Amino acid sequence: QVQLVESGGGLVQAGGSLRLSCAASERTFSRHAMGWFRQAPGKEREFVAASSNSGGSTIYADSVKGRFTISRDNAKNTVFLQMNSLKPEDTAVYYCAAGMQSTVVARLYDYWGQGTQVTVSS
Repeated sequence: QVQLVESGGGLVQAGGSLRLSCAASERTFSRHAMGWFRQAPGKEREFVAASSNSGGSTIYADSVKGRFTISRDNAKNTVFLQMNSLKPEDTAVYYCAAGMQSTVVARLYDYWGQGTQVTVSS
């Protein structure tokens, strides 16, 4: 089993930055692809970014491309989401997920964290 714990969320003004972290309690973390998703009130869960198990391949939603960066430190069993130039539309609960392959399809991930709230004020 892989347990994931997100942290780093909070309240930030539009144009500001936050870095989310997702710590995995798993020694085989490097064997998993990782993804970030978000869900705003009244909205469906939305893909944000994903990274292959090696970190060599990344995918970004068009809405965050150029502003967000996914990275991972396999030695620390941690994946990050650096969020810059934040917009009010980015307000959501952010979740990290682990699976066998990086993909934009949420149902293909096997493990999920509890989420961390990101609120961007105008």
